[in-house]
Amino acid sequence: MSGGWAAKELTERGLKTLVIERGRHIEHGADYTDFDAPWELPYLNRIPEDEQSLYPFASQATKHFRMKAGDHPYSVPEDRPFRWFRGYHLGGRSLMWARQSYRMSDIDFEANKKDGYGVDWPIRYQDIAPWYDHVERFAGISGQAEGLEQLPDGVFQPAMELNCLEEEMKKRLEVAYPTRKLTIGRCAHITEATEEQLDLGRGNCQYRSYCSRGCSFGSYFSSLSATLPAARLTENLTIVTDAIGHSVIYDPETNRATGVRIIDSNTKEGRIYTGRVVFLCASAIGSAQIMLNSMSDAFPTGIANSSDMVGRNLMDHVSGMGAGGSFDGFEDMYYSGRRPNGFYIPRYRNVTEDAPDFVRGYGFQGGCQRGSWERGRGMAGIGADFKHALRTPSGWSVWLSGFGEMLPNPDNRVTLHPTKTDQWGMAQVHIDCTLGENDKKLARQANLDAVAMLEAAGFKNVSARGEEPFAPGSAIHEMGTVRMGHDPKTSVLNKYNQAHDVPNLFVTDGACMTSTACQNPSLTYMAMSARAAHHAAEFLKAGTI
Repeated sequence: MSGGWAAKELTERGLKTLVIERGRHIEHGADYTDFDAPWELPYLNRIPEDEQSLYPFASQATKHFRMKAGDHPYSVPEDRPFRWFRGYHLGGRSLMWARQSYRMSDIDFEANKKDGYGVDWPIRYQDIAPWYDHVERFAGISGQAEGLEQLPDGVFQPAMELNCLEEEMKKRLEVAYPTRKLTIGRCAHITEATEEQLDLGRGNCQYRSYCSRGCSFGSYFSSLSATLPAARLTENLTIVTDAIGHSVIYDPETNRATGVRIIDSNTKEGRIYTGRVVFLCASAIGSAQIMLNSMSDAFPTGIANSSDMVGRNLMDHVSGMGAGGSFDGFEDMYYSGRRPNGFYIPRYRNVTEDAPDFVRGYGFQGGCQRGSWERGRGMAGIGADFKHALRTPSGWSVWLSGFGEMLPNPDNRVTLHPTKTDQWGMAQVHIDCTLGENDKKLARQANLDAVAMLEAAGFKNVSARGEEPFAPGSAIHEMGTVRMGHDPKTSVLNKYNQAHDVPNLFVTDGACMTSTACQNPSLTYMAMSARAAHHAAEFLKAGTI
C-alpha cells in the first residue's frame, strides 16, 4: 500500500528507485481469479477440511494470495494471542484489503495531547489534507460528502447507492439518534474513471464483488493496478521480488543509511543494495523487525532506536463487536449487482455524545442484504426442487461491525525472539500485545450501541456479535511500532516520517502511526507515503540527506 506510493512519487521526481519485495512476482490480471465462477473452481471454491488450518480465511480463488501456515512463523505468549495476516507477493495487502478509505481528522491528531495517552502527533489535519486530496484523486475514491467534523470529506467520485432497506434504516436511525449519521462507505473503487486512470488501463467498478481475487478491470486501487504502473512509465523503476528484507546498513561516519541487506527467498543467499535514501514500507510489524535486526555499534538495539521505541506501542483496531438481525418487509424488492461496499456510521462517542467510562470511540461498518442462491452451499438438499427453491431470495438481514480505537501502550510490542529463527536464519518476530481496560470498555459499549440502533431501526431477532472483542491483529490494521513524534527521546520519526537518528531513513507504513483513530487507516498510509516521498526528494535536492 505505502511502498507503491513511495515508488510512484520518487520516480516521478526523477529518482531511480528500487522496490524490494520479499514475496513472489504477481502479474496484474494474469494471476487473478476474478473471472472464475464458483462451479469452475475445485470444491465449489471451498478449502478441504484437511487444509483449512493451513489456509485460514481463504478460498480456492484466494488461496494463492495466502501464506501456508507454518511457512512464516512468529511467536506470542500463550495467554496473549495475536493474529498476523500477511500478503507476501508483489502488491502485498493492497490486493487483499477491504478498500474502505476514510480520512483522519484533527479530533484524531489532537487526541493524544488532549487526553494524555501516548505522545502528541507532530502533524495536524492541515498538514496532511493536501496529500489526502492528492492520493484520493489518483486512486479513485467513491463516497458521499457529509460535512462531519470527525470524518472530513474528500475528493470523491460518484457514491455507490444505498439499497432500499439501508435507506429505510438510515431514516429511522437518524430520527432515533439525531447525532448519528449513516452514509455509504467511502471505498477505493472507480465509479467515474478519469483520463489519468483510463490511461493506466483502469476502469469503472463492475459490481461483481470478486475483489478478494484481484480486479482485472483495475477498478479498485492496488499497487499493481495503479501506483507501480505509474512508476514504470517514468522508466526510473526497478523491481526485485523474492528478496526478504534483513536489515538496513548504517554508516557511522556519515550518520546515514547506505542500503539494505536482503536474503534471496529461493537460494537463501544474501545480497546488498545501496542507495541514497531508504523507505521502509514492510508493514508495522515487518518494518519494526527489519529495524530491530539492523544492529550496529552505534545502534546496538536496532537502527534509529535511541528512544527504545522501535517495536513498542503496537496497536490494532478493537474489533469483533457489533450486531445482526432480520427485517420483515421489502420482500418485493431486490438490488442490482453485487455492490462491493457497505454503509458506514462514523464515530459519535466523545464527539457528539459522551461516553460513559472510556476515551476515544468507534465507528460501524455494515450492510443490508437478501440471501442469494449461494446460501444453498450451507444447506442440506439435492435435486431440481432444491435448486428451484434457491432461485427465490430469502429474507432481508443486516450486519454491523464495529471498529474502535486502541490506545497506545509501550508494553504492547514487537521484539526479536532470542532463540527461534525462520527458515532463512532470521530471528522470528515475537509479538506481545493485549487489549487494555479502556479498549474493553469501548468494545462493551459498542455492542450495546449496535443492538440498540438495530432495534430502533425496526430489525428483529437482534443479537450482539459476541461478549468479548477479537484478539489484536484480527482487524488487520496493525500500527504504531515506529511512531512519529516531536521528541527524539520518546518517538522514532519526525513530522516528515524521517527517522530522528538517521535522516535518510523514512518509514511510511502503519508503523509510523502515533494513534489509530477508529477509521480504516490505509488512506492515511497512502497520504503519509506520498508526503514523505515529496519531502525526501526535496531534502535530496537540497543536499541535507
